[in-house]
Amino acid sequence: MADFEPRVFSGMQPTGNLHLGNYLGALVRFVELQAHYNCIYCVVDLHAITQAVDVWGGPKELAQSTRDVTAAFIAAGIDPKKHIVFNQSQVAEHAELAWVFNCVARMGWLNRMTQFKEKAGKDKENASTGLFAYPNLMAADILVYKATHVPVGEDQKQHLELTRDIAQKFNNDFAASIAEHGFGEAYFPITEPLISGPATRVMSLRDGSKKMSKSDPSDYSRINLTDDGDLIAQKIRKARTDPEPLPSEKAGLEGRPEADNLVGIYAALAGRTVEDVLGEFGGGQFSTFKGSLAELAIEKLAPINAEMRRLVADPGYIDSVLADGADRARAIAAPVMNGVRDIMGFIGGKK
Repeated sequence: MADFEPRVFSGMQPTGNLHLGNYLGALVRFVELQAHYNCIYCVVDLHAITQAVDVWGGPKELAQSTRDVTAAFIAAGIDPKKHIVFNQSQVAEHAELAWVFNCVARMGWLNRMTQFKEKAGKDKENASTGLFAYPNLMAADILVYKATHVPVGEDQKQHLELTRDIAQKFNNDFAASIAEHGFGEAYFPITEPLISGPATRVMSLRDGSKKMSKSDPSDYSRINLTDDGDLIAQKIRKARTDPEPLPSEKAGLEGRPEADNLVGIYAALAGRTVEDVLGEFGGGQFSTFKGSLAELAIEKLAPINAEMRRLVADPGYIDSVLADGADRARAIAAPVMNGVRDIMGFIGGKK
């Protein structure tokens, strides 16, 4: 890793409303990492189209969702001047390197990817080849910038392992050519995970056993980043709970998924530990706790909501941020891809 400039890459799909789970599980972490790394944050629109059109909504919805996610990045505190914010399809090197990685990765590796099985469901024969191979595109997203670190949640650990396997196999398979072209012992870094802290896995407000999701038919299962204060309070008041009071110790949350979820949300929003929150609210009724949680959620999310609305109302500005970010991303990706062309023996590698 010492030979590679420390750099963070992460992306978010532009599919539908962003919600509290996206904010606590990803955006808060993205903002924090700015203080320690050069960061590249990507709206991964090429990943969005791997599923059926009725899932990603078609061209107009994709364009709007891309702008919405960009607005959320900025509203949450990502600085697009100091760091890079762009959409994936503007930098062709992502797709070009993904094809090379399609030829490096093994079918057995992809067959082990659990997310494909979950998203394809029982009708695997009707799933797109893009959905099957998109972990290779994810590896290309990361390695086309030679990113050394990626913030990951539980559901992405397997894909990062695949990225590491692809980088290692490329480095091994083409070691002689890599050395011959003056790139040293390894061309790609073995990217390290930045594991998110506790309380970042936000569950449904209607069912504490399911992850908060934009695809849930009930809007009351999630808090959208575009919800106003009254709606946030209403959703929290109606969140499912159980009849027992809040425990005073963390062990008391075991077997109580809805209670565990709400306490975890409060702790994450407040920047406190679960134990600290239970020390304050333990023994009390949910009605009192929900009132405090609603106040905290509105305090934290209302400024983001207002800034998102302001930014979305100015699509010209959003597009200019994405274009500038794409230019800066391309300036990093193009030399990396040129090196891959040379290593692979593609004539005309230097452009």
